[in-house]
Parts: sequence; structure tokens; C-alpha cells
Amino acid sequence: MPRVLGIDIPGFKRIEYALRYIHGIGPASARQIVEKAGIDPAKKADDLVDEEVTKLAQILQSEYQVEGDLRRQVAQNIRRIVSIGSYRGLRHRRGLPVRGQRTSTNARTRKGPRRTVGAVRGKEARSAAKQATK
Repeated sequence: MPRVLGIDIPGFKRIEYALRYIHGIGPASARQIVEKAGIDPAKKADDLVDEEVTKLAQILQSEYQVEGDLRRQVAQNIRRIVSIGSYRGLRHRRGLPVRGQRTSTNARTRKGPRRTVGAVRGKEARSAAKQATK
């Protein structure tokens, strides 16, 4: 498992697919990086020579914003939107979908598991519910 910028990339995969395990690198940018480094895209990550790994690391550091820096920038952008009180910021604050998706049904990823609201059936359950409200 070669280590690029402190991230272990899978050695058994082709280098253009292994680079995608770095946060901020997608299919197009992985292809560009491999091309700039002059590495055969069909080469497995384990077969890389130390020079090629350092060349990849240099390209990533100089031209791309990845991993910690990128996560920090995204978090700052969200904090800024929340602090100015925009509609998107309110949606972030409430944990609801931000980009206009429906919430009547679906949206379970953002809203979390269902919480049933309504009448509690059964004498024991009713008394337990009363005790919880007091």
C-alpha cells in the first residue's frame, strides 16, 4: 500500500483508480494527475517506484487542494452560510436537505430515523409516557 500525502492508497488497484481514495480527487483529476506525472495509467499502485510516488505527491501539493485543507475549507463555507442566516444556512442548522429536495417523504439521510408521533396504545405505555412528560 503506497502512501501519498499520508493516505494509504490501495495497492492492488490501477493508479488512476487508487488516487480516487484521496478526498478531493475524482475521475477526471485522477486522469490528469497520472498524465502530468507521466505514469502509465494501467500500472498498479504497488508497482510504483519511489520517484513516481514523490512526483505524485508534489503534483497533488502544488496544484490541488485535497484532504484536510479541502475538508477545512468546506466546513468554513458551511459555517459562513450558517452565520449569515441564509436559507441554506438555516437548512444546515436544522439538519434538513439543503438543495431543494422534498422532505414530505424521503430525506431520511438528513432527517435521521423516523420518530413516531401520536397516540400511545396500551395501559403500561400510556403511564410510562405520562411519567416521561412530568
